[in-house]
Formats: sequence, C-alpha cells, structure tokens
Amino acid sequence: MSQLYVHEIYLSIQGESSRAGLPCTIIRLAGCNLECRWCDTPQARVQERQMPVGEILACVAQLKCNRVEVTGGEPLAQSAAMELLTRLCEANYETLLETNGSIDVSNVDGRVKRIIDVKCPGSGVADFNLWTNLQSLGPRDEVKFVIANRQDYDYARDVTLLHKLIGRVEVIFSPVVDELPASELAKWIIADRLDVRLGLQLHKVIWPDANGGV
Repeated sequence: MSQLYVHEIYLSIQGESSRAGLPCTIIRLAGCNLECRWCDTPQARVQERQMPVGEILACVAQLKCNRVEVTGGEPLAQSAAMELLTRLCEANYETLLETNGSIDVSNVDGRVKRIIDVKCPGSGVADFNLWTNLQSLGPRDEVKFVIANRQDYDYARDVTLLHKLIGRVEVIFSPVVDELPASELAKWIIADRLDVRLGLQLHKVIWPDANGGV
C-alpha cells in the first residue's frame, strides 16, 4: 500500500491562490528538495510520520470539506503524491496542488488545479525553475511569484510576459512578509498596467502568530 510522509492535515481558510478566503482542508506533506531563503514552513522538511494513502483520505473525509489542497514541503518529491491527487479527484473533491515548480507537473491528474510557485532570484533557488512546466498549464491552473524586492518584481514581470501567462492562467504576485510592503508591490503592478492578481497570505493575517495548522 502506498504511503506518504505527512507533516499535518487540518481544516483552515485557504490563504493563497484564487481560492483565498474559502474553507479548505490542507494536506501538508513532509520533505522538500529546495531551501528557499524565505521558507515559512521549515518544520515540514522533517520526514517523521508515514501514512497510507487510504488513511490520509479517511482523515480528509472526517473534516467534511469539499476543497482540498496538497502542499508541502514539496509534495511531488514523493511519487505516491500522484496517487493521492487522483484518488482525491475520484472522491469528487476540488483538488489543488501547490508545488515549487522544480518537478515535472505534466503527469498530474488533469482534474487537479496546479499552482506553480515560480522562484524569483530573492528565493535563492531560481536556478531550479523547470520552465517546461509553464508550457503544460491550462485555464484551471495558476502561477505564483513570491516577491522580495524590485529585482524579483522585474523578474516575475518578464517571465509572465515572456511565457504569455496572462490570459492563459491565473497569475499571482505575492510579497514576502516583513520584506516587501504590499503597497509597494501594488504600486509597481499598477504602474506597469500588469493584469495580475496581488496575493496576500491571508492565513497570516488571520493567525499572525501561529506556527502550524493554518
């Protein structure tokens, strides 16, 4: 039976993506292949607890929410994540995947909303972006850029325009908390007339002092 390293499973308010503000069950898988400078869940790197896919699905069912996001860590670093995503879709959950964009997403079940976090230079891991991922995205998918400074903004804008993302997928620019004021990022977006969504980490607004389970 397939098993996955799991950090936590909980019901919350979706904090990011176009689903921000909606109730969502979060399956946070453990382990990551990157070390982003501004990582806000370093605790999820430790692979301590394994759970069978069936047990994960049972936990999700108990939370009674039709929207589920699989995140990490980096969920696609574990091959059994593909099975989990498909089985969530088969159970008629609205299924979201948040991935760091360094691993191929082309084989993810087509019913899943894929949210790719394209790494900007400020993350320290921009060299790991797998650009072919952007070619496989469609209208249900999203691309997110986490932006720490003006260099990151220029990078995100240029990638967005080069890959013709606007109008093809939802594009979200999010400021790094405590490094870039949202008002500054908003000013740059407006100045460039860039048709992207400004995204805030809503869960951190609601629960600013929480260190897990949000």
